[in-house]
Amino acid sequence: MDLSPALILATWVSGIAAGGAVVAWWRVVGPGYLWLVGAVVAAIGALSAAAGAGRIAWAGVVMAVVGALGARSRNVAAPAFTLCTGFFLASVWETEAAAIAFLITGILFLGGITTEMMLGHWFLVDPTLPRWSLIALDAVAAVGLVLEVAVVVASGSLTMSGQDSVYGVVFVALAVFCAVLMLGVWGSLREPRYSGVMAATGLSYLAVLVAFGVVTVGRSLVAGSM
Repeated sequence: MDLSPALILATWVSGIAAGGAVVAWWRVVGPGYLWLVGAVVAAIGALSAAAGAGRIAWAGVVMAVVGALGARSRNVAAPAFTLCTGFFLASVWETEAAAIAFLITGILFLGGITTEMMLGHWFLVDPTLPRWSLIALDAVAAVGLVLEVAVVVASGSLTMSGQDSVYGVVFVALAVFCAVLMLGVWGSLREPRYSGVMAATGLSYLAVLVAFGVVTVGRSLVAGSM
């Protein structure tokens, strides 16, 4: 299984684009948020393409721009961001079962928590946004985390003892820490005051950083055992 910056970035940006498509379809936020999503996806997607994701990744960048330009209509933005996800996935698609599984879990895990963090920040612009959208995205990310760990465990590459155990211990520690942060996000969103959303957004920011550690170490374990 290939492990490269292009793969990680393309997986991440696929998840953000997919999250943007879902939020656009929900119609819980104005076009300003989708402009932000389009700009972020285009920027990270360009980095992915430059890092070696291939020409098809540039098609994803174009669709991100289309999604942003069509942000006032969910019938334009949602399909554009969905196509964007497909292009970035195609740019790093591999036939190995573990690689395919990691692409799926990465979209759910990284995409869910990053979209939740970005939408949480948008509450600073519009405090009337529904909290159920943040809770749903946090739940998606949690499912992605569980599946991510399951793929690593199923591969047989997770070692908790012996000379090569350090990466296994680090992976488990990061996964547990990320799970705690996600539970903290869920708990904070149950706080009726606006400070609950602020706390959830801060925790989700930390969760994004830790999620990158989970994804990178987990894939390193599996790649090293193949």
